[in-house]
Amino acid sequence: MENLFALKYIDGEEATIFELQAAMNRGELSSRELVMYYMYRIAQYDQSGPKINAIMEINPDAIFIAEALDLERKSVGARSSMHGIPVLLKENIGTGDKMRTSAGACALEQHLSSIDSFLVQKLREAGAVILGKTNLTEWANGMSSNMWAGYSSKGGQVLNPYGEFFPGGSSTGSGAAVTANFTTVAVGTETSGSILSPSIQHSIVGIKPTVGLISRSGVIPFTYSQDTAGPMARTVTDAVILLNTLMGRDELDPATWRNPHTGVDFTSYLNLDGLKNTTIGIYRNAKEENFCDMGEYDEELFNAAVSKLIEAGAHVVESIEIPSFHRAWEHNKMNNEFKHSVDNYLQSLPSHMPVHSLSELIDWNEQHAETTLKYGQDQLIYRNKIDNPLKNPQYILESITDLYYSQNEGIDYALNKYSLNAILFPSYAGADISARAGYPTIAVSAGYKESGRPFGITFAGTAFSEPTLIRIAYAFEQLTKHRKKPTGCRMGIQT
Repeated sequence: MENLFALKYIDGEEATIFELQAAMNRGELSSRELVMYYMYRIAQYDQSGPKINAIMEINPDAIFIAEALDLERKSVGARSSMHGIPVLLKENIGTGDKMRTSAGACALEQHLSSIDSFLVQKLREAGAVILGKTNLTEWANGMSSNMWAGYSSKGGQVLNPYGEFFPGGSSTGSGAAVTANFTTVAVGTETSGSILSPSIQHSIVGIKPTVGLISRSGVIPFTYSQDTAGPMARTVTDAVILLNTLMGRDELDPATWRNPHTGVDFTSYLNLDGLKNTTIGIYRNAKEENFCDMGEYDEELFNAAVSKLIEAGAHVVESIEIPSFHRAWEHNKMNNEFKHSVDNYLQSLPSHMPVHSLSELIDWNEQHAETTLKYGQDQLIYRNKIDNPLKNPQYILESITDLYYSQNEGIDYALNKYSLNAILFPSYAGADISARAGYPTIAVSAGYKESGRPFGITFAGTAFSEPTLIRIAYAFEQLTKHRKKPTGCRMGIQT
């Protein structure tokens, strides 16, 4: 039965969007076959076998949608590069279909969004197939300070396909699904590190875009100032194709109104010589607290990445200074925004849902503690005590000081002082300062430790500098070609 769903003309496990499109245009592959192939892999490796547990649920209409798109391709041609391409979505992204949107919370287990989120509208318009939803850290890691990354009370624990390694959070399911080849591409969300961390852990590409490049409408929120969705893929090219589709001006999301890249095709920046004549600052002062897990940093692999930049013609500025990097950031802004945004979201739920406020959610979890409180809910309780969150003077002051220190004394300071095009961080060490600035970062694979654990690097820049970061990340990826599909203890059986 396995051969029935194997892709005949391409390497199904690592096939890129362009390869899939070429095969479908030649009539050698259909979207229907591709969807069935991924569904088979999910059944074999996610829900049984190694039980990666990345998938929350499958779209029951996926095969029908794929069949319709196959007919459309034959009759009028493909809509875009995403036509017929399966996509998985983090389960906090709303879809107006048969799938739930719960952020991994049992209290919202039966919640059906009434409409598609804006980014899902964009995917459907481009002809993508929404294959299913992925598991995540519950409430995007907003529930408990003790919760393990990639765990939700609704979905359980996501495992790393490479072995007994940290799975990253909170878009953990999206990252694991991409590297385990349960989908072509996936969409994650990030407030601080939630796309970049699992991308590094799963040896894939993750793009955390400038806040406002992609609409947040219809996505269960964490913060108003830092939230963004972003693509996760096995290659920079695939991530960029997905980014093209996701971005756009949304009248319901003011952050998108300032996007200067409307109508831009980011694939035009996929340049093999993209590192030539660039200046990249190397940040080497990250400390243990800048990583979520012990042993993430590997100096030998990081130095090797820097050497490759030089080899490709980049000018490297060693040991740059970022004055605010080790600033003692407060969390009042995020706590206040979480309280307000989640309360607003819960209040908007249909009347038949069991909770409509943060207080009711906390009470409901207490009443169902056996299934909901494996790691407690101290973060929900703490944030629920905040009164008038958007009026709080600490929130107001932090909203402006975060921007000043992360931008003027942070990313922009370094870019301007050293005349840089981008900053290179080990792993995702720069995720927090870039998140507070609302600035973009791209994660790419940079090899593997002796244990087999993936190691990666991130390129960061100023607002809407995606073209520069794409050019740099693509050139590095093509020069090094580090990514290897997982073949360890969990994914040793090849299809």
